[in-house]
Amino acid sequence: MPGDCVVLNAGDVVPGDCRIIESKDLFVNESTLTGETFPVEKQEALLLPDTPLSKHTNSLFMGTHIVSGTGTAVVVYTGFNTEFGKISTRLMLRPPLTEFERGIRRFGLLLMEVTLLLVIIIFAINVYFARPFLDSFLFALALAVGLTPQMLPAIISITLSQGAKRMARNKVIVRRLNSIEDFGSMNVLCTDKTGTITEGIIQIHSAVDFEGQENERVQQFAYLNAYFQSGYENPIDNAIRIHHQFDISSYSKLDEVPFDFIRKRLSVLIANNDSHIIVSKGAVPNILAACSTVETKTGLVDINGVLDQIQQRFEEFSSQGLRTLGIAFRNVGLTSRINKPDEEEMTFLGFLVLFDPLKPTIETTLSQMMGLGVSLKLVSGDNQSIVANVGQQIGLNTSRIVTGSALRKMSDEALMNLVTNVDLFAEIEPNQKERIIIALRKAGNVVGYMGDGINDASALHAADIGISVEGAVDVAKDAADIVLLEKDLTVLANGVQDGRKTFANTMKYVFITISANFGNMFSMAGASLFLPFLPLLPEQILMINFMTDFPSMAIATDNVDPEMIEKPRRWNIKVISQVMITFGIWSTIFDFLTFGLLLLVLHATPELFRTGWFVVSVITEILILFVIRTRRFFLRSNTSRYLVITSFLVLVSTLLLPYTPIGALLGLVPIPLTTLLILMGIVVSYIFTTEGVKRLLFKKIQIYH
Repeated sequence: MPGDCVVLNAGDVVPGDCRIIESKDLFVNESTLTGETFPVEKQEALLLPDTPLSKHTNSLFMGTHIVSGTGTAVVVYTGFNTEFGKISTRLMLRPPLTEFERGIRRFGLLLMEVTLLLVIIIFAINVYFARPFLDSFLFALALAVGLTPQMLPAIISITLSQGAKRMARNKVIVRRLNSIEDFGSMNVLCTDKTGTITEGIIQIHSAVDFEGQENERVQQFAYLNAYFQSGYENPIDNAIRIHHQFDISSYSKLDEVPFDFIRKRLSVLIANNDSHIIVSKGAVPNILAACSTVETKTGLVDINGVLDQIQQRFEEFSSQGLRTLGIAFRNVGLTSRINKPDEEEMTFLGFLVLFDPLKPTIETTLSQMMGLGVSLKLVSGDNQSIVANVGQQIGLNTSRIVTGSALRKMSDEALMNLVTNVDLFAEIEPNQKERIIIALRKAGNVVGYMGDGINDASALHAADIGISVEGAVDVAKDAADIVLLEKDLTVLANGVQDGRKTFANTMKYVFITISANFGNMFSMAGASLFLPFLPLLPEQILMINFMTDFPSMAIATDNVDPEMIEKPRRWNIKVISQVMITFGIWSTIFDFLTFGLLLLVLHATPELFRTGWFVVSVITEILILFVIRTRRFFLRSNTSRYLVITSFLVLVSTLLLPYTPIGALLGLVPIPLTTLLILMGIVVSYIFTTEGVKRLLFKKIQIYH
């Protein structure tokens, strides 16, 4: 409970957010909260109120654990009031609508408005002309069904399932199907640095003397220290041992002063023939504090004479985002035991420079992502220098870096205006990641966030598309929409392309269906004004929808032109409306041409009129699919074989249906050969002229955008 005092030792898990009362060599692993792998030293202290979370050296946080030392602390917050609790509270909130969900909602409202308006008008016209009330009502109801793309939920599910299968083959597991559409629409990706941009493994950059020149003795002494130390395994010593191995058969270990986070150095006493040497490795300021001389190419010099030069070199390494250790030694005669006081009057040998290398393929991958129209933003808890250095290496804009402390003082409105033009965010706290994501979304972006820790959960929850990796903590994977089987942006780039293919196929169905349906509705509304009979029977309208749905379902397997996946595509109701009106009106023009030929030239009976228009409606809706599905000339675009096969089968069935008993039940009659040839001429003319209309429309608007 708040107010309780707790005594903590190595291995204990912190039970609540606490303020330290007293401590001794207390080090805490906060990786689950901050993402940093190295233990943090904690001690009693007074800090300013605006101190960043990662700098709260006088606080302990629930869920972290004690690595070494002891401490006594008073519990301040428990449950949902803790930092972890705040994250879990945000996860319980209903996630905001994603870009795809917002698009579907706007599209549904558009269809509802158009359908209600046309149905009411057509029903009123038929009643006005004293046609049977029930027939008029059923006719209007059938038209409402005809205009509605009732297969859209099924088409979306099939298309998304096909996309999920393709992505699974590329090591991308989809946890929420709708996220595939957002994956394709994503134009901003926020990610951390470690393990995504970099390897996440410490390696040796160089071993240099105080002047910055390569020095093998620095590497050798660092190797001796790492090889003989017997403390806990750590990534730095592993990196030293792997980087370069020396023959140390003539060396033997005599004693050791283990590393602790007060001295921040580790010393071993080594015997080599008749000499005994202390070799120390640790943080540069702490190593320098134990040194009185510096080894140069000409001999030993007093450290005070070159201290400024050493400090300058150290600052240069730090500004480049490199982690730097100091190496020192001292001859101690034939002493076989050492203690902490023996770490004095040592000779500074040089710097061991460490780094987390970039992934070998990162430049190619980032180039590929940018080629796909996806910009990268680095959101890291690391310090400003490291983030700036990594950003510079991968070609991000380093002219401005927003830090967590600056973000804390910034209003949401100011952040929304700023965030699009900033690529680098450093020293960011977990709750600030969510603010950045929300600001990017409010600025009009479709945002993906890639994270793998508990501290990433709320940001994953807030993003349009949350991306995690197979090795992430369970909370992160549960909050994510997509899980990568490899923490590699190359896998992500392939997934983006698959998402865009899925989105493109979904939009094909939307454009094709609303164009054909709107044209038919408008034609029927016009025909109702002058025809003394219903232009189509309700069952015929429903049969048209039934037959044309089969090719539409095959759109899920269709190929996508390369230019359709070059950049992010989003729902655009204005474009959808323009497509619906343009192709709908053009379809209506040819429908009236068909009416005129059937009535004025061929003098068709009502039954033959309905049959002729039924056949033309089905065939044109199927063939127009091949025109609208691509921005290219329709004969030069690669269509999937399943779409071709289903379309062919439906076309043949449509031509044969009037000659079958089923056709008779639907009110269809056989069509004379001459009439059929004239109707097919209209169909061919319609297809090729629609190709021209499509080209003009594509020049006017950016379709599928």
